[in-house]
Order: sequence, then structure tokens, then C-alpha cells
Amino acid sequence: MESTEKKPRGKRGQGCVYQPKGSRNWWVKFSIHGQVIQQSAETESRREALDVLKAEILKHASGEAVDSGKVTVESLYSVLLTDYRINGKCLRWAERNWNNHLKPFFGVMQAKAVGTDTLNRYIESRRQEKAANGSINRELSLLQRAFMLGYESQPRRVARPLRFHRLVVSKPRQGFIEQKQYDALAANCSALYMRAMLALAYTFGFRKAELLTLKISDVDLFAGTIRLRTSKNGEPRKVSLTQETRNLLTACITGKGPGGAVFTRGSKPVADFRGTWDKITLAAGCPGLLFHDLRRSTVRNMVRAGIPEVVCMKVSGHKTRNVFDRYNITSERDLADAARKIESSQLSYRQANVAENAQETQQTETVILQ
Repeated sequence: MESTEKKPRGKRGQGCVYQPKGSRNWWVKFSIHGQVIQQSAETESRREALDVLKAEILKHASGEAVDSGKVTVESLYSVLLTDYRINGKCLRWAERNWNNHLKPFFGVMQAKAVGTDTLNRYIESRRQEKAANGSINRELSLLQRAFMLGYESQPRRVARPLRFHRLVVSKPRQGFIEQKQYDALAANCSALYMRAMLALAYTFGFRKAELLTLKISDVDLFAGTIRLRTSKNGEPRKVSLTQETRNLLTACITGKGPGGAVFTRGSKPVADFRGTWDKITLAAGCPGLLFHDLRRSTVRNMVRAGIPEVVCMKVSGHKTRNVFDRYNITSERDLADAARKIESSQLSYRQANVAENAQETQQTETVILQ
């Protein structure tokens, strides 16, 4: 049983413990940066309450204490967007995922309410919308990063980082086209913008979003170059135009101002061309071909043309080798070509070996005759 005799008062600024009338538990009271904090120590022991008081003062003074009662998921995500903006990352991509998918579900939710059950409900809702596991993983990775930034901030905005188990992702697509299929697609492009986008995607591996945001000021016809200001990997890149792409771009930008979009339908910038693409692929005998499959074709064509892989990666905008290798698709014809080259190499070796042996035999016979 604890002593009931009156204890001496602590020093001013160190806080105090007290037992409210009618309460069995002790409470702690202290002030940090002019803010008075009172809370239950959740104990009936005065000695333990003093330990709680010291621990709470230390947590608040070091910035580790978290008052997450008013922190929403939206406020955390705004920190992520700021981080993307400061570090030059692809802000449009992060904003699009928030506005289209994450905000309708998490926007007004308090951060402390997000846990495993909440994430599972989000996954189920996205699957009902036919979202792929890879897309869901990327969306939740953005949310996870937002929570981590909130956890690492001073003072902390959330008490813990957010964790989730990534969903199993199906094997990457293996789609690509040969030159003959490209010619068939080009022959069925009646719209100029679609013809030019097809050529740029097949030649340089430009992504759909990179093409749709292309401005006339990004095209230098005199130098024969295109400069992408922003891309998925967050870095600008420049490519030199081929004659085909240069001619098509010239036709696309003629009569337009420098701030306008390169690809327009009538007077409006092209925002979506899925319907047009479906008609073209069907007419060309390539049903089910994705526009992104042209990017794999680009990588494959450059490698087979003997272009150094470091240059290929600069053109396509791949930052990591493992992703680049995944896009470098091998076809049955490639395997057949490899077999022919191996066979030719072996034959050349055998012929050289036979010739060398014949020469040695002749030299030996000459020595004997002498």
C-alpha cells in the first residue's frame, strides 16, 4: 500500500500528477510550448503515474507524440504531392491516382482509422471495378508512401506507418508487333493524329500519356528533335526524329501556336483514342493489341538493330535494367535466327579446323620428302 503522506511539489515546468475526485486512476498534467496537456495515466499507482508523466513529457518534447485525431488521409496525401513536386517526380500520375481512385474511398477518412480491414475493403471495391492487381498495388503504394511521410515528419502526423501485403501480379504482357503488322496498322490510320502517334510509339517507345501531353514547343523541326518535358520516370528526355516521324509531326503542327497540343481532333486536344485504336487494330488483323505493346516492339527493334543497350534505355526512358530486359521480348523467329547463327559458327569452326589440319599435314609431308 502506497504512503498517503503529502509529497513535496515538483519543480515548476515538470508537470504534476493528480487524482480527480471520484476517479480511481491518476492523471498527468504538463505544458509543452504553451499547450497544456492533461490525460489519464491509466493506473491507480501514483508512482507509475509519475513514470507516465516523465515519458509523456519526453515524447512531446522530442516530437514523437502524435495527435492524429484531426489528421485525414487527404492531408497526408497532400504531403506526398508536395514531395513529388519538390523532387521532380511525375506529379500528374500521383494526382490522377488520388482523384480517380483513392480520394473517393479515403478522402474524408481519418488517418488513424485506416488499417488492414479498411485496405481489404478498398481492394474488394477496386476489384469490383475490374482493376488489375498491379494497378491496386501501385495505388496502395502511393498511400503507403503518404503515411510514411506523415510518420517521418516533425512533429509526427501519424503514430505508425501503413503496411499492406502486395497482391500477386500476373506475368507481364508479351505483346509486340513485327514491321509487317506495323505497316498494316499504318495503312488503316485515316486520322493524321493517330498515324503520327502510331509512328512515334513504334519508333521511340513513347507512352500514351507522354504523347497526349506533347506541346508544339517540345518539337524542334529545324534540329529534328523532340524533348519530353515530363515522363513516368520523372526525367525529361530528347530523341532525334526519323524522316517518317518528322514529316508526320510537320503536318500535325502546321498552323498551330507554340503553346498548343501537337495532337488534336478538330480544334480540341486528343484526350482519349481507345475507340479509334480498337477499330484500327481490328482492321489490321491485330485484335487485342494494346497501344503500350508498341513500346515493347521499340525496345526489341532497337536491340536487334545492334544499338547499344545504354542508348536504347535513353531513347525508351527505362531507368532500370530489369524492366528494360522485360520489354526486350524474344520471338520464335529470334530463337530460329539464334540457332542458325550457332550452326553457322560451328560450321565455320569445323571448316577452319579442317583447313588447319590439312595445312599441318602438308607441312609434315614436305619435311619428310626433304
